Amino acid sequence: MPCVDTLTPWLRGLAASAVCLMLASCGLFAPSSSPSPDAGATTSKPGAPVGSTGQSGASAAPRKPGAVVKLPAPQSPRSWADARLQAARRLMAANPDQVYASIPPDILLAIPVLSIELNADGSVRHITVLRYPSQARDTVDMAMQAIYRAAPFGDVSRLPKPWKFNETFLFNDDRRFKPMTLDQR
Repeated sequence: MPCVDTLTPWLRGLAASAVCLMLASCGLFAPSSSPSPDAGATTSKPGAPVGSTGQSGASAAPRKPGAVVKLPAPQSPRSWADARLQAARRLMAANPDQVYASIPPDILLAIPVLSIELNADGSVRHITVLRYPSQARDTVDMAMQAIYRAAPFGDVSRLPKPWKFNETFLFNDDRRFKPMTLDQR
């Protein structure tokens, strides 16, 4: 059995508490109670569940695997908590073939942690790897590419500097990820 990356219980608890507080205070995230029938469709409304077109009754054409997803323009975040939440949602929407929305498994394949530095307009300036996984090191490149596909992340010029945030990617055995920001465990 291969080695498995895990977060320390203290770090997992701290991160889960922070995410819960952030989501509760913002009231911005309401998980979808039922899966969308057009799970391969792109998201066209900010805050819409992954796979939702944001249009009622509209049927979307099936999307080819690996096709580029066109995202709507990002909103200007009011705080770094809003910026992280919007970035996590954009990561999910821009990479529908590489994400999962369910609760992460107890044993994860890899947990890379990246620091994303932004320009004032929300475009990616630089990505730094804060934690490489001990196995499945290719997940770092997968996470970086996912970030570039989801960019830009909104005008951050009114937020305090430095214009950067960290994201932890929770990869399962299928090499699909979930941003830890959206993990409500």
